[in-house]
Amino acid sequence: MPASSVDTFFACSLMVILIASAMVSTAKLVQPYLNDLTNVNGVDRCSGLAEYLLLDSGNPSNWGRTENTTPSTFGIAGKSLQPYALDPDKVSRLNSENIFSLTYQQLLAALGTADMSLNIRIQPVFQVTIDLVSHQDLENETLYTFQVATTKSGFPVSTRLSCYVAAEPYTANVISWTDLDGEGTINATLPNALNGTALLAVFAKMEAYPRMMAVTVYSFGHNSETPIPNRTFLRLSPLAHTLNVSLRNSNSEISEAYVFTCSYYFSLSPTASGNQSLEYDIPRLLDVSPKILVVNGNNGTTSFSEWTLYPQIPLEIGADFSDPNTKSKAIALTYVVSIDGVLYDAMATCRSVPQENA
Repeated sequence: MPASSVDTFFACSLMVILIASAMVSTAKLVQPYLNDLTNVNGVDRCSGLAEYLLLDSGNPSNWGRTENTTPSTFGIAGKSLQPYALDPDKVSRLNSENIFSLTYQQLLAALGTADMSLNIRIQPVFQVTIDLVSHQDLENETLYTFQVATTKSGFPVSTRLSCYVAAEPYTANVISWTDLDGEGTINATLPNALNGTALLAVFAKMEAYPRMMAVTVYSFGHNSETPIPNRTFLRLSPLAHTLNVSLRNSNSEISEAYVFTCSYYFSLSPTASGNQSLEYDIPRLLDVSPKILVVNGNNGTTSFSEWTLYPQIPLEIGADFSDPNTKSKAIALTYVVSIDGVLYDAMATCRSVPQENA
């Protein structure tokens, strides 16, 4: 199938799914399983459980925004009346990288399904991969060339690329594309006066259907041998439009913080500070886009650039179904969901646990 036909197929398929979802009342989908979920078996029970957690907002309904609240009933839907529109904060609290994350045990307790094992995975609808293929030393700067590929289930996807290259204290925007074969090139420069870990942040958007996008960040060493791994010096936890920064090392100092979207980027100013922690307000932007949050700093003579996403996707929480025996008895269901206007794939995998082994 030609790549252009693949793009059109994905876009049309998603529009059909969204229109069909909007025609179904949330109450009609959820109510049968609220009454007595234990009386439903097999695929129907797994489907009911998955739809319940994707369509219900839980109790309290604002549990995602209140950092120390554990919901008494579990659901990750947002305030929107549109089915399968999820809350970015509830989703972020399912990511173990977030300091305010729920545990799998808390999730099961809130669902009231001790006789079932569950796995929830949320990821972009297509994938972006980046490779640094060359760099060229110029008089006052270094030119880096990156190869980019965008694919969906092995098929190429044509996208527009909005990119940012960042290293303390430098930031620049670069625009590029991936072609009908899903391949593209990004050229970016950094001043030679800088050194340390640098970042290439990439937003890939399908122009035929702009709610389909994927985000990735590539770390590389500028005037240094290797980049320092992300989360070495900081723990970044966005929640309720606030970025919570926890310093892992008392010698670390933060110099700048930024928010990047598909169309804009802004520097952030700290709004609160504590012992080994800072807070930044995350602006509410009209741009339909995930947010990349970047914090630059140094640890003695070592410069670093660390990052996270808001909402914190991709994520996975729950039981491990990688074992062939466990996987063969599990039921997996995939849904297209919306978070702040951007589409994602959500997969719920569940398996009944015999009562005598529970």
